[in-house]
Amino acid sequence: MPFASLHCRKCITDEERSEVWIECGRNDLPVSRLCQSFSVFEVIKILTVYARPMAQPKNTVCLWFDKGALAAEFYAATFPDSKVGHVFKAPSDFPDGKAGDVLKVEFTVCGIPCVGLNGGPTFKQSEAFSFQIATDNQEETDKYWNAIVGNGGQESACGWCKDKWGVSWQITPRTLIEALSVGGDEAKRAFDAMLTMQKIDVATIEVARKG
Repeated sequence: MPFASLHCRKCITDEERSEVWIECGRNDLPVSRLCQSFSVFEVIKILTVYARPMAQPKNTVCLWFDKGALAAEFYAATFPDSKVGHVFKAPSDFPDGKAGDVLKVEFTVCGIPCVGLNGGPTFKQSEAFSFQIATDNQEETDKYWNAIVGNGGQESACGWCKDKWGVSWQITPRTLIEALSVGGDEAKRAFDAMLTMQKIDVATIEVARKG
């Protein structure tokens, strides 16, 4: 939407308001302000003062997808400190797409900068790469596990699951991480308990830790 054109009007349409909401959300802006009535000049101020492209970090995780934008939107809606950034369209035809198709999308997952590359179906995701999400309790563990598996994903073993795009996730309670770090008999008991599980059961791990 040509936001500059808003300067000459005193109000915006519902459609334009929706587009502004999306734009602010992608740029991590204070979208709560959009719940209130606001003027065109407030919109312009928000977009010009706060909206900034995501700075290019030194290191970025690049994931090969067929439809990466959809995955990025799901991750942003599921995990904290996660958002969708800029979406780049191909300037010309490429092996698995045409000019104007979405080529890559910037996003973060729990603060980790990533790029989803829409490279087509040639290369698949595997368990050789996974995101490990540390959880504080059973409720949080269930929340992320159920979100992934319930959205076309699949369960695996030992706290691992896979989302509908083939990306693997380790939903790992901190108590398990701590137990394995301690070593000795406590680590062995927790490890042996983990081997019997798909989704990690926090209470069972804590009992195993105590012996």
